[in-house]
Amino acid sequence: MTNDLDIFVGNTTLIDEEVYQLWLDGYSVSDAVSLRLRSGILEQTGATVDVLQSDTMDHYRTFHMLERLLHTPSKLIHQLHFQIPPSRQAMLIERYYAFDEAFVREVLGKKLSKGTKKDLDDVSTKTSITLKSCRRQFDNFKRVFKVVEEMRGSLVENIQQHFLLSDRLARDYAAIVFFANSRFETGKKKLQFLTFEDFAYCAEQMIQNWTLGAVDSNVDDMDVDLDKEFLQELKELKVLITDKDLLDLHKSLVCTSLRGKISVYNEMEANFKNLSRALVNMASKLIHTKDVRDFFIDLVEKFIEPCKSDKWTLNDVRLFLTQYTTSAHTLDAFRHQALWDRYMSTIKSCLLKMYHD
Repeated sequence: MTNDLDIFVGNTTLIDEEVYQLWLDGYSVSDAVSLRLRSGILEQTGATVDVLQSDTMDHYRTFHMLERLLHTPSKLIHQLHFQIPPSRQAMLIERYYAFDEAFVREVLGKKLSKGTKKDLDDVSTKTSITLKSCRRQFDNFKRVFKVVEEMRGSLVENIQQHFLLSDRLARDYAAIVFFANSRFETGKKKLQFLTFEDFAYCAEQMIQNWTLGAVDSNVDDMDVDLDKEFLQELKELKVLITDKDLLDLHKSLVCTSLRGKISVYNEMEANFKNLSRALVNMASKLIHTKDVRDFFIDLVEKFIEPCKSDKWTLNDVRLFLTQYTTSAHTLDAFRHQALWDRYMSTIKSCLLKMYHD
């Protein structure tokens, strides 16, 4: 009696994407086997539990060996030990550096230090993300931060160049690096309604308009540090609220242009000076590190909450901020138009993103 045995020989490293995701999610081999069993894989393939166990262990060994290369993605691209097609290499890198929204919201703006890493047990419990996955994501944030924090050039481009990430993921990492550097407060209870996407969008606006790189592309860490000279100059905007005639004229111009166009006209007119003082005072305080950290708290407490209380719609906020910004250009006694636009364009973009109807 003879048995026929088909043999296939190849040197391409086989990657099962589902098993890779289980490994990234921090599951042990036994947990991964259990999850694969529940998916009905034995019925689909006709395999045995022993074969499934062996297959899972084999994949996990491969991923463990690949991990040191994934820490420096260019090494994965240029190594010869694992024969992996370029499209699969890109998938391995992108998924390895992907992160959970629930996790990033817990650590966004915190110092990427050993102290924060010690708190990951609590983060894991709170988010139901395995501790192993939390550590991988945290270590990825820290690794990217350390590589790009002192570099010249575009933060997004530097991240793409060194970690070979997609444009969208590189932009997300740029936001994480930017927030970690300036230590923006994002964890307070009144900020919990804001998503990572909200913060990432605001980070992008601030990088484009308020950093050193916005005015000079030849400085170190140009997209990481806020432009101190710009922050110092923002004190000049206080004339808009300290000069009573200027404040009254600004209010008159905005109210005239919005009459009949905004659904909360009376509330806007009554609260104009408070809102204007809030926006200008925030500008004048950004030279102080603590006020930079509290930037998003101030936007919520001093602008978003008062408008919410008066039932402003998102369109009301958009109309107000547009007229509030442009009307300042017609104030003859106001001499800081370029500074005003640089400040308000970003404030307007952030507030419209953060104002959830």
